[in-house]
Amino acid sequence: MKKYLLALVFVGLVVCIGGWLWGNLRRADPPLTLYGNVDIRGVDLGFRVAGRLLEVLKDEGDSVKTGELLARIDGQPYAHDLARAEAELAAAKADQQLKHSGYRREEIDQARAAVEESRAGAVEATRSYQRQRGLVGGGATSTQNLEGAETALEQAKQRVILNSAKLKLLESGFRAEEIAAADAKVAQASAVRAAAALKMEDTQLKAPADGIVLTRALEPGAIVQAGATALSLSLERPVWVRAYVHERELGMVPPGTKVWLATDGSPGRRFHGKVGFVSPRAEFTPKSVETPELRTSLVYRLRVVVDDSDGSLRQGMPVTVSLDPTPQ
Repeated sequence: MKKYLLALVFVGLVVCIGGWLWGNLRRADPPLTLYGNVDIRGVDLGFRVAGRLLEVLKDEGDSVKTGELLARIDGQPYAHDLARAEAELAAAKADQQLKHSGYRREEIDQARAAVEESRAGAVEATRSYQRQRGLVGGGATSTQNLEGAETALEQAKQRVILNSAKLKLLESGFRAEEIAAADAKVAQASAVRAAAALKMEDTQLKAPADGIVLTRALEPGAIVQAGATALSLSLERPVWVRAYVHERELGMVPPGTKVWLATDGSPGRRFHGKVGFVSPRAEFTPKSVETPELRTSLVYRLRVVVDDSDGSLRQGMPVTVSLDPTPQ
């Protein structure tokens, strides 16, 4: 019995000592701390069309919202192009409607009347020819008059054929090829009109996202070439931190890991972020990153997306990154 109690006491002591040692070892491991710099995306804004710069509504340091008008060039030349394109489209649509509708009823009725008239003329020419042929045998008329009556009859028959063909053409309407050509002209005119409208819209320069104007490169009155930078914008979102981690610590910061961020200017202020990308390729630590490790150590670049940036984080600002102790 005493041996059994001594064994239990010994096991308890071993467990207590092991737990104490394990706790000390865990406390001895320093928390993971990374160092990086703020990375804010920027964009150079310019017009897609050329022209005379009419006005610039924003200056350096101004905040802008998505879709807000920043500048515009003189749109009068493009307005004229748009008006001409709309007129050409209207003409093409009118011709298309004509081709699909066919000829007017009045034209068909007129052609039908012409056929009836030519048929009546042919009947009269036939009677005249028969009369002349009966008289020529008794010597009451000349052969020349008979030949004239025959020629008039043949002409009358040809007029019947010609007017009947015209009536058939009008009743059949336009050919399928003519209708297809009219449809193609409408499509072409629509494309020209859309291009003119797009150029007219491109005379206005609008903010693609929320941000701050960094550079105002042009002033009103300048002749702007297409693609030339008029304003440079620093975007408010997304705000990233570019940091670096050693291979032995790589497993501690997989994508999705929550972290805290602090700057030298406000060490007591914590920003929250999440690891969004870990590079699969090792590289040497950039000189701009301050770490206590040797700069020749190979590290992996990672990108931390800041969730609650308030505009105080600036491009290139040094940032200290630490793991969020709350459960991931």
